[in-house]
Amino acid sequence: MTTRVIIVDDQAMVRAGFAALLAAQSDIDVVGEAPDGAQGVELSRRTRPDVVLMDVRMPEMDGLEAARRLLSPPPEVTHRPRVLMLTTFDVDDYVYEALRAGASGFLLKDAPPADLISAVRVVASGDALLAPSVTRRLIADFARQRPVTRGKPALRLKALTERETEVLTLVARGRSNAEIASTLVLAEQTVKTHVSRVLTKLDLRDRAQAVVFAYESGLVAPGE
Repeated sequence: MTTRVIIVDDQAMVRAGFAALLAAQSDIDVVGEAPDGAQGVELSRRTRPDVVLMDVRMPEMDGLEAARRLLSPPPEVTHRPRVLMLTTFDVDDYVYEALRAGASGFLLKDAPPADLISAVRVVASGDALLAPSVTRRLIADFARQRPVTRGKPALRLKALTERETEVLTLVARGRSNAEIASTLVLAEQTVKTHVSRVLTKLDLRDRAQAVVFAYESGLVAPGE
């Protein structure tokens, strides 16, 4: 199955380089490029890609606002792509907000080519790009700067079983399904089922949002 991708970045050379790299993969089809967030949203509505590579800082409309519009579209728009944020900085407030909005992760622009290709495949498969330790640090850094929300997010935790709460805690600490399975002495498929139930009960789209929710609800404290 081919993954359809669009690239949204205000630097033409970046778009061209990423497009050439991805188009060379037999399972990836680059279906369009856009120089700013507004045109990126329009292009996504028209081409219906599986994954949008979205630069954080752009003129006209930045990547954060574009991600919000793609991931929380008006009722008449049914298509919601996966959004992978691109950034020059390893700690970026815009990226944190994009994860809250539902982006599936982020990637540094100077990452090795193999990382970009792998990131597109990971995000297209429905998972979140949370493996790099820099992602956990980014979320922890900005969670530390915000007061823990003891209201609705904390109350929503009551919907989870004890086991589901354990799984969410380990997800928030950056553990993979295999690592969670080893820690809790469960089958990996059982862990996947628990993760799926956590996302459903908390109305979260993927692991990226689950990590942010765990910090903001107070389930996991920065630096733990």
